[in-house]
Amino acid sequence: EVQLVESGGGVVQPGGSLRLTCTSSGFMFSSYDMRWVRRAPGKGLEWVSGISNGGLIRYSDSVKGRFTISRDNANDTLYLQLNSLKTEDTAIYYCADGLYGTTRRNYWGQGTQVTVSS
Repeated sequence: EVQLVESGGGVVQPGGSLRLTCTSSGFMFSSYDMRWVRRAPGKGLEWVSGISNGGLIRYSDSVKGRFTISRDNANDTLYLQLNSLKTEDTAIYYCADGLYGTTRRNYWGQGTQVTVSS
């Protein structure tokens, strides 16, 4: 059974930090490009960041310089370090396969809630 399980979300004050983790199982994680996508309250899906199976990294303009994506192929895990958080970063964060975009491809997690509030 293929699974993507996100964790690490929570409530944090503006300027704070969180680290999201996406653990995978059931497919060859190291062979896949992976990404983070988010959905803010009342809005559509937004692509956040992607990392290719070869380590190419891309960020949306809205998070560039504040978020850092990384992967650990030995442990089939994807990460997203969120720094300098803003209220507009409040969203459900999903991990998925693929490098760019918001279209569902093969694998999609259940999401983890990030709330940035004072």
